[in-house]
Amino acid sequence: MAARDLQERIKKLIVDRRLPSGAPLPTEPELMRLLEASRNSVREALKALQAMGIVEIRHGFGTYVGPMSFAPMIEGLAFRTVAGHYRGEDSLLQLLELREAVETGLVSRLAGRLPEADLAELDALVDRMEREAAEGTGLAGTDRAFHATLYRGLDNVLLGEVLEAFWDAFHRVRRDLAATPQDPRVTCRQHREIVDAVRSGDSLRAERAIRDHFGNLRARLSSTPTATP
Repeated sequence: MAARDLQERIKKLIVDRRLPSGAPLPTEPELMRLLEASRNSVREALKALQAMGIVEIRHGFGTYVGPMSFAPMIEGLAFRTVAGHYRGEDSLLQLLELREAVETGLVSRLAGRLPEADLAELDALVDRMEREAAEGTGLAGTDRAFHATLYRGLDNVLLGEVLEAFWDAFHRVRRDLAATPQDPRVTCRQHREIVDAVRSGDSLRAERAIRDHFGNLRARLSSTPTATP
């Protein structure tokens, strides 16, 4: 039996039995019988699925449904982007454009719809960014919290995980490639405009605010020389 086919059958078993993360899978002998496959084939299929986060092998205890997180996707995005950069490709810019396309399409849906409590939290995060900028400390953590809080209002868990995956991959690569330092005052001003635009209820203004923010990032990345290993 082809390795990929065996992996698909194990995935189908998880779906058909509606097994949640952390639920035990059938034992190795049971899988061999259910799938009519050899011990080595079952083990190799499980190892491959573990690498994808679909199952978790706990030696001495058994095999369980994994967390099914976006960690493998993040690792793949980060590696592909770094490798492409060293080949002279605009891979970091491409990843930025992917984030921009997603966030621009989402922010217009939030304009005029966020509750005041969320807007107040966003205001407080920009205030913190301004203090960090004045103190000369990094803004990355607060910046990340800002974007997570902004899109939390869409109440879409999967969407939140995808955006977190993009964020993790993009910022991990930025650290690896030592992109041009940002002007923290510009970053703060642009985030303040995003909040004001969403509060105003003007969806076009909100889209422009996001595009301006990403345009600034794009300009800085475009000025970063191609890295050499």
